[in-house]
Amino acid sequence: MAFCREIDKEKMIQRQTYRTDGEVRENDAEHAWHMAVMTVLLAEYANEPIDVLKTVTMLLIHDIVEIDAGDTFAYDEEGKKTQREREVKAAQRIFGLLPEDQQADFRGLWEEFEAGETPEAKFARTMDNIQPAMLGDGSGGRSWREHGTKLSQILGRNSTTPEGAEALWDYSYSHWLMPNVEKGNIKDE
Repeated sequence: MAFCREIDKEKMIQRQTYRTDGEVRENDAEHAWHMAVMTVLLAEYANEPIDVLKTVTMLLIHDIVEIDAGDTFAYDEEGKKTQREREVKAAQRIFGLLPEDQQADFRGLWEEFEAGETPEAKFARTMDNIQPAMLGDGSGGRSWREHGTKLSQILGRNSTTPEGAEALWDYSYSHWLMPNVEKGNIKDE
């Protein structure tokens, strides 16, 4: 129950991505819920068969560490230097609230997501990357404009995104990213 109460704090972690209203930034819990539903709907596009429940669980817990570590903006190069260290420390504390068997299961799923090597982790990481692109487009590119985001940054971050679902990456690229380059919301240097 201590863990169940603690994870409520995920609702308080604001992300840089705006919801489609373009006015309010989503929080980590909204992000996790959205990707979980997307996974149930879009699992058929995975490059390899996936265990949907495992993937959904992975997505629901992957950002819990941000309760302690904070959200590191995708293009914050300074923040990324200490991100892993902060998140590992957070994982020890937060997953440590669980009984040993559940602690091992959740920590294992979190590490699997971080490694990005299994079909489930690859698909989860695809969801984690295309969901903000969808919201970026849906909010009129507001976050991209505010941060002066460059196409090269987005492509670098998404270098492994096609490994989980090539068709979904292709859709994201052609329907959400490139139209925002054309509109000037994403800088094409």
